[in-house]
Amino acid sequence: MSTRFSTLTELLSTGEDGAPALGAPGLPDLDYAGLRRQIIQTIALLNGIGIGRNDRVALVLKNGPEMASAFLAVALGATAAPLNPAYRADEFEFYLSDLKARALIVERGSDSPARTVAAQMGIAIIELVANGESGAGRFTLHLVGHAPGKLGRGGFAAVDDIALILHTSGTTSRPKIVPLSQRNVAASAANISQVLRLIKEDRGLNIMPLFHIHGLIAGLLAPLSAGSYVSCSPGFNALRFFAWMEAVAPTWYTAVPTMHQVILTRAAQNREVIARHPLRFLRSSSSSMPTKVISELEAVFDAPLIESYGMTEAAHQMCSNPLPPAGRKPGTVGLAAGPEVAIMGEHGEILPPNVTGEIVIRGTNVTQGYENNPKANAEAFREGWFRTGDQGVMDEEGYFTITGRLKEIIIRGGEKISPREVDEVLMDHPAILQVVTFGIPHEKLGEEVGVVVVLRETQTATEQEIREFAALRLADFKVPRKVLFMTEIPKGATGKLQRIGLAQKLGIA
Repeated sequence: MSTRFSTLTELLSTGEDGAPALGAPGLPDLDYAGLRRQIIQTIALLNGIGIGRNDRVALVLKNGPEMASAFLAVALGATAAPLNPAYRADEFEFYLSDLKARALIVERGSDSPARTVAAQMGIAIIELVANGESGAGRFTLHLVGHAPGKLGRGGFAAVDDIALILHTSGTTSRPKIVPLSQRNVAASAANISQVLRLIKEDRGLNIMPLFHIHGLIAGLLAPLSAGSYVSCSPGFNALRFFAWMEAVAPTWYTAVPTMHQVILTRAAQNREVIARHPLRFLRSSSSSMPTKVISELEAVFDAPLIESYGMTEAAHQMCSNPLPPAGRKPGTVGLAAGPEVAIMGEHGEILPPNVTGEIVIRGTNVTQGYENNPKANAEAFREGWFRTGDQGVMDEEGYFTITGRLKEIIIRGGEKISPREVDEVLMDHPAILQVVTFGIPHEKLGEEVGVVVVLRETQTATEQEIREFAALRLADFKVPRKVLFMTEIPKGATGKLQRIGLAQKLGIA
């Protein structure tokens, strides 16, 4: 899939001056001319205090239009390093040190521990003051204390400069630094825009966190690359979602499956809102969506759900199911949608259709490698392909199905079990709303199968009933040995299910 953009500056040139670019519930819209002015002013200020191309600037800001426009400005003139505002002091200390951040942007009045940590580390602190009355995403920046130093290279970033730097989740090891160039992020945004056939008239409602690759690329950059509009919510809130839908009149939104499932539980009471503001499509990414939930969402919204497959190292999107009239295959992650995608065998050979192996990718949107980590790069790249760590298979039509995360595969007495397979079976139980399957360490067998289950309101089920239901459709070694009932699925900061280490997290290892 070809891209029209090689930098974010080119990408943002598509929006028409008077057309709305950014919005937020309760604030006036900011048009593309205003957004470009905000970016130019911010880069000039950063250059004036000694921050330029490839200098790392950490952003610790709550979700919303100021985070969106600040990210854009920093990514166009320096290197943006968005961090989760919910981190604790020791986490900020690790990330700010690991990133070698030259400055930290925080909101004026913020009591974030990032501020204290940055001051102790001698990192320049820049306060953001929102000016939403002049348009969503308008702000001014004010340096507090000393300047970061002497400016290297100023102005707008070039194609191979690093636009965005993120860490991998680090569920099994120390988080790795993923540098994404201007070329990487611009290509990925354009790929998503092409797959979704975004046009200027589209209106996106972003409910994803803007410190996460999914929210930044699919929720923000992809619609801006089409010259269309994004309304930035203050973060996901199921109780407010349909009020935002009423206020924003979106034509689409993107979310992780856990968010979609919570929205689905409230959709029946909001059918009139859905009817008044029909969506063109819904998009899901970042983890697998149970096929039953896909059909329920499509029925209630009367719109197709487009399931996509992404990861940080690919600047988000790798595969996607296409929009109608092309065929969607629920349960698959669709066709290659940007980079080349293939299935690789154990010896580095590319496998034919219907043979299971590791999903590998290569293309313009794929990172050149982890920073200062030759061991990880040696493991991650093979024959010019990036190894995703996902196990999967491609059918004759080119649709990819993920059968599991190689590190998530549960091995019980030598038998391999895909957690996703158990998830899919249990989701057909009438009382189950959500489920996540994970491995529990076992002294003799290596691992046992455990599940966390969230029941539907007014529904009941016992551990024995769920195990008996599973036993009707799964081989005995795949049947969960432990069933935990919870009110919500444990998940990471970005809403993703985290199977690895879940037994330890729940205290049952």
